[in-house]
Amino acid sequence: MSAEAIAINIAARASIWLKPHRIVLILIALALVLCAAFFKRWDWLPQYWEMGLIGLWRSLWILAVTCALGFALAVPLGLAQAGGPIWFSAPAKAFCTIIRGTPLLLQLWLLYYGLGSIFPQYPWIRESWLWPYLRQAWPYAVVALTFSFAGYEGEVMRGAFAGVPRGQLEAARAFGMSRWKIFRRIWLPQAFYRALPTLTGETVLQLKSTPLVATISVIDIFAVSSKVRQDTYLTYEPLLLLALIYMTITGILVFVFSRIEARIPVKIG
Repeated sequence: MSAEAIAINIAARASIWLKPHRIVLILIALALVLCAAFFKRWDWLPQYWEMGLIGLWRSLWILAVTCALGFALAVPLGLAQAGGPIWFSAPAKAFCTIIRGTPLLLQLWLLYYGLGSIFPQYPWIRESWLWPYLRQAWPYAVVALTFSFAGYEGEVMRGAFAGVPRGQLEAARAFGMSRWKIFRRIWLPQAFYRALPTLTGETVLQLKSTPLVATISVIDIFAVSSKVRQDTYLTYEPLLLLALIYMTITGILVFVFSRIEARIPVKIG
């Protein structure tokens, strides 16, 4: 790329950010940062720095694991609803309907306070290798968030699978391709491409749902913020920092998904 082309590219990018409304928003953001830096108390940060990093790591870990497991479950849920027989599509539809029709907090409490209180009553469970995990809170949080993500994304994948032109699938069958190869090379890639914008939004919503795990004693970044407020009686400082952390993670997620979407060579016919 020539120097002139690079200069034109830089000027085009700069013009995007130099629009009046963006300049106003940037100035407001800078003013808020300066006010927070000079007029708020931040002397508590060194004391809670290590705990905050642990909570941040736990939030990111729960987000990554539940999104990966949830999407892996959403694919067969969507596939069963889009093209499966009634004995597959009906349970998948019922699962998505129940998950989408009930609050995530209710699902989380039913798993933790419901199943979590039933398991200790059975000696064979307490003596099994699963008991060290079942007695902790984080497995219930992972299961609840995974089911929630799968329920919403399963409905998205249903529409994505149904939106792939049937003519392409029939042409692949005419060429003698097996069902697995058709699914792997044609149906799933195009469905994923169609669902990717919604998948970005669902991942961001999943990030905003992770603070609910603090209600069952899982120490994430939100729980650390609550502890700071309880110990120091400061309200705005930990909440402002928490909002900044979530906004930063959201920006990174949106950027990563936009780059993935730009690189996928699938074209929708």
